[in-house]
Parts: sequence; C-alpha cells; structure tokens
Amino acid sequence: MTAQGNSPVEGQQSHPGSAAPAPSAWGRVGDDGTVYLRTAEGERAVGQYPEGTAEEALAFFTRRFEALEFEVQLLEQRVRSEALTPDEATESTKLVAAQLVEPNAVGDVVGLSARLDALGPLIGLQRSKRREDRARKLEESRTRKTAIVAEAEKIAQGKDWRNGVNRLRDLLEEWKALPRLDKKSDDELWHRFSSARTTYTRRRKAHFAELNESREGARVVKERILKEAESLRESTEWGPTSTRYRELMQDWKSAGAAPREVEEQLWQRFRSAQDAFFGAREAANAEQDKEFAANAEKKRELLVEAEALLPVKDVDAAKRVFRDISERWDAAGKVPREDIKPLEARIRKVEQAIRSVEDDKWKRSDPEKSARAGDMLGQLERAIAGIEAELAEARATGNDRKVKELEDNLASRRAFLEMAQKAASEFG
Repeated sequence: MTAQGNSPVEGQQSHPGSAAPAPSAWGRVGDDGTVYLRTAEGERAVGQYPEGTAEEALAFFTRRFEALEFEVQLLEQRVRSEALTPDEATESTKLVAAQLVEPNAVGDVVGLSARLDALGPLIGLQRSKRREDRARKLEESRTRKTAIVAEAEKIAQGKDWRNGVNRLRDLLEEWKALPRLDKKSDDELWHRFSSARTTYTRRRKAHFAELNESREGARVVKERILKEAESLRESTEWGPTSTRYRELMQDWKSAGAAPREVEEQLWQRFRSAQDAFFGAREAANAEQDKEFAANAEKKRELLVEAEALLPVKDVDAAKRVFRDISERWDAAGKVPREDIKPLEARIRKVEQAIRSVEDDKWKRSDPEKSARAGDMLGQLERAIAGIEAELAEARATGNDRKVKELEDNLASRRAFLEMAQKAASEFG
C-alpha cells in the first residue's frame, strides 16, 4: 500500500525498532487520508495515505522523520568527533537542513532543525581551532626550517665529509615533511638550504678529488720506498741498514695514505722486507752473543779486582792498578748486548771513585790556592795587630765608646782568621 504523491522509495526500510504509532502529538490523518504535520504556526499537509488506516499513515510519515533524525544524529557524531573538516561539516549541514525546510514527515521537525542549527557554533569553534593550529604549525615549521637552514650552512662550511652528507640527507627528508610556509618565505629558506647543500657537495667533491690526487702521490712515494726497502732485506751491514730502515719508516709515515685498494698490500710488503732484515740481524746478534759470553765472564773477574780498590786509600797505587785492569778490560773484547750496560756501569763507578779522590787531593795541594790562602792570613794578622794597637791607645785615653767599637771589630777579625787558618790547613 502506498501514500499518494509521497510514496516511499522502492526498497526503503524503516528505521530499526519503529512500530505503528498511536495518534501522534506531531500530526493527524484527515478523513480523506491526508496526513498533517502540527507545528507552532499551525498544520501543514505532508502527504496522503488513502488506502490504509490512520495509524498506518502516521507510522509511515513518522518513519520518514526518524530517517531524517538519524541523519542529523549521524552528522552530530561526525562533527563532534571532528571526522569532518569544518568546510565538509558546513556543506553536510546545509544538505540536511534543506531536507528539513518542508519535510514530508511527522515528528519534532522544529527540534530537529534546532539540533542542526546548534552545530553551527561548534563548527565555527572547530574552524577557529584549526586556523590556530595551522598558524601554530606554520610558525613551528618556520622555526624548524630556519634551524635546518642554519645547520645546513654550518655543515657546508665544515669538513665533516663522512657524516655531513648523511646529515644533509636527513635534513632534506625532515624539510619535506614540514608544512609549506607562505611562498615568499618558503622560497627564500629553500634557496638558502639548497645553496648550502650545493656548496657542501661541491667542496666535498673537490676534497675527495684532492685526496685521490694526494693518495696517488703517496702511492708513488711508497712504491719507491718499498723498492729500496726490499733491496736492503739481504743486507748484513747491520748498523747502517738499521738506521736506513728507521729513516724509510719515517718517510713512509710522512707520505700519507695511498689508495685503499693498494695501501694494505704495499704496507705488507714493506713490513715483510723489514722483518726479513731485522730477523736476520737478531739471528746474527744471537750467534755473536754466544761468542761474546766468554768475554763477559773475563770482565766480571776484572770487576772483582777493580771493586776491591774501593774505598780508595792510596790514590796513586789505585791508579796504577786500575790502569792495568783497564788495559785487560779492553783486551777482553765485546760482550753480549744485554751485558754491556751493567758491566760498563760497574767499571765506570770504580773509575769515578778513584778520580774523585784524586780531584780532592789536587784541591788540597793546589799551589795557587795555597798562596792565596797565605796572603789572606797575612793580611788578617796585620789587620788584627793594627786593631790591637788602636784598642790599647783607646783604653789608655779612656775612650770607652772607641774601646767598644774596636773590641767588636777585633772579635770579628779573629773569628774570620780562625776560619781562614782552618781552610789553609787543607793545603798544608
């Protein structure tokens, strides 16, 4: 059964839970099947349902209202959850509001319109909030992009060739994720950022080109060093060749790094040549040390004789004995390397002790010093005699002040004379 002029759309289902209503406060059905909507301004015909009962007619048009109410409820939920943008929410509100102008439905149409109108301020608040959020995000974007540019420009002037390129790549990805600013500001910052990246890339390429050139130069130098090092590996001139290998090692370090693909290979060959030479030298020294072991034993016996001279009592006799020991020491020959320093230290200790006693004896018998000491004693004795004469005269005249001065002067001169006599006795 259908309502004339306002039949339900084919296939339309009623809202879940709806049932044939009792006579509604929102509408009535006329005798001819016309359905009226009651409003504050009066009644308005919304359609006809001539073939059914009044209850069926009201139920049909009430379900139409419930469908509109469902749309409003759904819109409210989407607006409050901010599932729609303010523009989308405004457009949806207009579409639903158009259906409520003269709806062919029975229900609280005015209340439903009021609910729809109440969404307007909420949408306005959401629009203001979005505007504020966008302004805040743009300001944050401006601040961050400015910081990105500053960091990129710093990197562009630096020399961090390994990490700088990765950092600039990360900054670029971060830039892309930030909101765009106004065209003028965004373009200006982007130009600075792009220029910094270009500058860094150009300087980095120049650095590695120079580095490659330097490494090629180092390769040539190291190949020359290697050639000489390998030519010396069989040398038996242990001293000069050892010195030359040390010089070649310094040259190797000063040459810098060769290209990576050859650096390790060149180094291994250089080290192999060194190891071969120094290994041979160690073997030769070890063999030589065996031959020198007997010489070391002879020198240890000579040390027993030499150290028996200490402490020195007769320096002249000690010098004669030590001279003989020194001659036999030199004749004993070389000793193993590990014995050189300990043995030499012991023989030098005896020699220094004899020399110290000899020096001390010379100091005591130095004619010049003895003569100077004698002259000083004579001067002091004459000065004391003069003071004693003055003191006797002062006492005779009763000049007490003069007496006191002369007595102090005389005591000082006598003390100095005593020290000088003691020093002079060392040259006696």
